[in-house]
Amino acid sequence: MLQPRIHFRASSHSCKCALAALRSYATTVEARPPSPTASAVVTSDGAYSQPRGPRKDEVLQLRTYKPQTPGLRHLKRPINDHLWKGRPLVKLTIPKTGQGKGGRNNTGQVTVRHRGGGHKRRIRIVDYKRFAPGEHVVERIEYDPNRSAHLALITNSKTQEKSYIIASDGMRAGDKIESFRSGIPKDLLASMGGVIDPGMLAAKTAFRGNCLPIHMVPLGTQVFNVGSKSNGGGVFCRSAGTYATVISKEEAGNKIKDVIVRLQSGEMRKVSPDACCTVGVASNPQSHFKQLGKAGRSRWLGIRPTVRGVAMNAADHPHGGGRGKSKGNVHPVSPWGVPAKGGYKTRRKRNPNKYLVQERERNQGKRKPR
Repeated sequence: MLQPRIHFRASSHSCKCALAALRSYATTVEARPPSPTASAVVTSDGAYSQPRGPRKDEVLQLRTYKPQTPGLRHLKRPINDHLWKGRPLVKLTIPKTGQGKGGRNNTGQVTVRHRGGGHKRRIRIVDYKRFAPGEHVVERIEYDPNRSAHLALITNSKTQEKSYIIASDGMRAGDKIESFRSGIPKDLLASMGGVIDPGMLAAKTAFRGNCLPIHMVPLGTQVFNVGSKSNGGGVFCRSAGTYATVISKEEAGNKIKDVIVRLQSGEMRKVSPDACCTVGVASNPQSHFKQLGKAGRSRWLGIRPTVRGVAMNAADHPHGGGRGKSKGNVHPVSPWGVPAKGGYKTRRKRNPNKYLVQERERNQGKRKPR
């Protein structure tokens, strides 16, 4: 069991020598210096999130370990001391078994390479739709081996029914959240004088972790778990640290026809005004900066090794064979001859995606300018 301990930063050389002898097995390091331009994701009173600055300017803290073994020398993990240390709620999980663990389809053929093995898992049943109205209390924040973001176990205050949702960044046990997909509660409507005031409605509903129809979200708000249909669940921005920004609302008469959101890739697309979204940013934003430290941790995650094509024989890959590192003056392709940078163009120009407003930038394998 790795026992972390707080590492104090000393100002003098003598204090550093004294603390070096007390250094524990794990320490917390600051990977990047703090910057005054770093902005918070959510306001101090829990209101809707503010625009974020560049990720390189944010404070990033990772947990490192004393290299008592080679696998610990390069191991870096995000600091998530608030996570539940017990087992998940069993009635909301199902075991993950069958050929799906090895990247195979129903006929047994490999459709996704480099998958197989790994530790046994249980799939958590996550509520992406969040139609249940009323106040919910966050019981705990849990780790999920099937996704990069964390999950929150919530309990309905009236029915005492429990469910899993994707946790937002900053959500902790004891927080109270609510879903407004089924409509505006009567008491909330009465507090506004019986008339819907968009500004007052946003001030009372747009809090971190609340689920809203996207037409109720103020412009410029960061949301995640964004849906595309009126009755469906969230399909966009569900992984760790992801979010979409509400850009504009297209009106037809007195009704909102479409809502345009911008994804982190730069793509802008239309979604239904009644589609669901959760205010805030998906939890565990430091997941992108972790380092596994050794190859065995990839095998525990069910990831098998990847062999380069130039390291194979000519009979096994189009890049194989020859003396030295050589591809034979051919464009990079897969083992079956499909171009590795973009593939073959299959989209028809006469049948475009009507929900796409602006396509994301595609570099087609080229380096992006810095």
